[in-house]
This record gives sequence, C-alpha cells and structure tokens, in this order.
Amino acid sequence: MTELPDPWSELGAFIREQRNVARLSLRRLSDLAGVSNPYLSQIERGLRRPSAEILQQIAKALRISAETLYVRAGILDAPTLKGTLADAILAEPALTDEQKQTLLHIYLSFLKEHEGRSDPADTASAQAPGDLGGARPARPSGP
Repeated sequence: MTELPDPWSELGAFIREQRNVARLSLRRLSDLAGVSNPYLSQIERGLRRPSAEILQQIAKALRISAETLYVRAGILDAPTLKGTLADAILAEPALTDEQKQTLLHIYLSFLKEHEGRSDPADTASAQAPGDLGGARPARPSGP
C-alpha cells in the first residue's frame, strides 16, 4: 500500500528548503517570522498546520510570496495560466515580489522596444536568420 503524500509534510519541507536557500537558521527564521522556534520546527516537520497568518509571517521573513505558501498549504488553488505573459509572471507563486517586478520590467522593456511593429511573429518569420530587420538598440531614456 502506497501512502499519499502528506501536504503538511510537503509544506514543511518546502519551508525548510526555502530557509536553507536563504541561509537562515531555524532560530533566525523564527525570530524574523515572529513565531517560536519549537513551533516553526514542528511546521517544518509537518506536525503542525499553520494558519494563513503564520504562513504570511513566514513568507515575509523568507522574502517569498505568501501566495506560494498558501497554494502549498491548500488554502489557495494553484493559478492557471491564462492571459498575458505579465499575468503569468504575476501569478507565479515561486517568485518573490522583487523577482516578479524585475521580470516584468525586462518583459515590458522588450515590448516597448518593438512597439509599432504589426506582429513580431510576422516580422521574425520574414527575416533571414541573424537579421535584426533594421532594429536598433533601445535608446536610454532620460529625464
């Protein structure tokens, strides 16, 4: 008989992994999140089911999206991909808010660079490989 994965153990393992990536000790994360060291340890081991408020505090301390932890805890459904790339970036629970903003900035700068073209797919298919179609690097914007 195969056991189904325990969502609380998986959530705890994810929090532990994020804590290790952030190079935080259990004690330091508990201080930053405002939860007791034993309670955080129990969450990481899948022994406790944290509330949405506690998950939000942990997410803030780890500098990740609270939505990421809510999805992993089953509080929210995973976002579905629909709409624009910008929507998908904003919906991605594995990215921090800072990472989302950086990706959006890059994406929007590419869109702005190609503003005025009828259809980038048509333009790309009509060009020879390596031909930039007369495109120039974007000019730095100034005050």
